[in-house]
Amino acid sequence: MTRVAGIDCGTNAIRLLVADCDLATGELVEVDRRMIIVRLGQGVDKTGRLAPEALERTFAACREYAAVIKELGAERVRFVATSASRDAENRDEFVRGVLDILGVEPEVISGDQEAEFSFTGATKELTAHEHLERPFLVVDIGGGSTEFVVGEEHVRAARSVDVGCVRMTERHLVVDGVVTDPPTETQIAAVRADIEAALDLAAETVPLAEARTLVGLAGSVTTIAAIALGLPEYESAAIHHSRISYDQVREITGRMLTSTHAERAAIPVMHPGRVDVIGAGALVLLAIMERIGATEVVVSEHDILDGIAWNAALGTG
Repeated sequence: MTRVAGIDCGTNAIRLLVADCDLATGELVEVDRRMIIVRLGQGVDKTGRLAPEALERTFAACREYAAVIKELGAERVRFVATSASRDAENRDEFVRGVLDILGVEPEVISGDQEAEFSFTGATKELTAHEHLERPFLVVDIGGGSTEFVVGEEHVRAARSVDVGCVRMTERHLVVDGVVTDPPTETQIAAVRADIEAALDLAAETVPLAEARTLVGLAGSVTTIAAIALGLPEYESAAIHHSRISYDQVREITGRMLTSTHAERAAIPVMHPGRVDVIGAGALVLLAIMERIGATEVVVSEHDILDGIAWNAALGTG
């Protein structure tokens, strides 16, 4: 067994997975998994730069993670940075800060690489489920971008598009620096138009219509699943591989888009950092399901982070 640490620094959250990987059997045993909402992508869509306060929140999380990695004795560490740091003019400042704290340089990966890691993490277990039809369409709905990957055991086609829960919220649901609560029909229509345009782009590369099983990843999807399951608190084991129907997704999306901040915050499974962006995230998932005619989404708690850990263990790109 090789003990590794994978870090996924996205637009909204930074996550850590410490795991023992058995390269002979393909088994990954989780040792520690945690997430901190840092909003690294705060304002990037508008300014093109990472905000000083967003960088400091991210560096504080890195310091916490460095202590965990040292305590648990991970032999290899891989730090992958996604959408927000790809877009930022001052990403060198981000790279230097992470290197100083963790001793590894963050890899600012492309959208296609991001999609490859997501597919590996999400489907490594699912390939053993014979009752799930192939090909899989894996969708990773992040803060700044959404990745689409179609494949069977291996990736056949992938595309990253710039729609995510934070980007859509900041672009269409914020007026004078304040999130509209709840959003207007005009604002929702603007979000939907951007998502549909992004789906058109994704379909140019990825054969969306060929998908037989939709697999959904990341916080927007897992939060919707937790709400649909009626969980009194967030329970990863119950969410992982749950199957949420289209009707449930449609109902929850409508609820998230018509409720107030206080009502959403009162939902037991709602992370405080997701209260203002869950409506946009849910709308992305709903639009995808409608586009491909999916009757359900298979929810995976294993995603890009697990793919990063596997690649750290293998020492591959």
